[in-house]
Amino acid sequence: MQRALLILGPTASGKTAYAIDAAIEQNGEVINMDSMQVYSDLEILTARPSAAEMGEVPHHLFGHVDGAVAYSTGAWLAEAEAAIAEIQARGRKPILVGGTGLYAHALTRGLVPTPPVPPEVRASTRRLVGADPRAAHARLMQVDPKAACKIEPKDAVRIARALEVFEATGRPLSEWHQDPQPPILAEGTWEGVALMPERDVLYARIEARFQRMMEEGGLNEAHALYQRRLEPDLPVMKAVGMPGLIDFFEEQCGYEEAISRSILDSRHYAKRQMTWIRNRAADWKMISV
Repeated sequence: MQRALLILGPTASGKTAYAIDAAIEQNGEVINMDSMQVYSDLEILTARPSAAEMGEVPHHLFGHVDGAVAYSTGAWLAEAEAAIAEIQARGRKPILVGGTGLYAHALTRGLVPTPPVPPEVRASTRRLVGADPRAAHARLMQVDPKAACKIEPKDAVRIARALEVFEATGRPLSEWHQDPQPPILAEGTWEGVALMPERDVLYARIEARFQRMMEEGGLNEAHALYQRRLEPDLPVMKAVGMPGLIDFFEEQCGYEEAISRSILDSRHYAKRQMTWIRNRAADWKMISV
């Protein structure tokens, strides 16, 4: 069996080209490891590889999920496991590429099982957090102090997730985290590479790329998704760039302000990705690009 190659990196670091080159050189096939590139609604805004970029290299798990689906790490892990097995059965190398560190961690370290949360519990919890994140964090400190100590009071998404699990099950999320499932890729069956550009270089790429996305139809793509009137807390509606563009569509800001905000959001996202890689993938091979 050929060892899998995992490629991480912040947005706009050149992961797509690196993965395709590796696939050509190493008889490989590419598997998506990005939580937003799974969605069919956003090809341009998520920088999903185009048909021209893919060329003759087989690609898997790109653009195959409808935006109305709250696609989970568990769902991706099951599909990725099947794709890896199929590629290896053909005698080829699985090359997993993306910016979602959680996917890489689940694949190589194991997935923490968490229960399904009823929609009504999720909705009520997120209303509570949205109204007062700091009060919600204080509530979390009471019911799950271990989780609360690891979550910043302004991190509404993670606060809501921890609270909704407790409200649905009566069991703290930190207890669920004590029983991870074994990894799909055992030690020695994979190698990891992280693309880490200089920050100033990366930020310049992010700005140029977002402007190019708008010129190539990204605004129309985002507007088509907006017109579907999906639930605002769905993952696809929080894709980098979407919140600012939604405010533009709803006339809460001008076009230039929306673009500036989206670029800034992309920079912040890239910074978080690089921090995650330095902290959680420190033993991977780091490549300056």
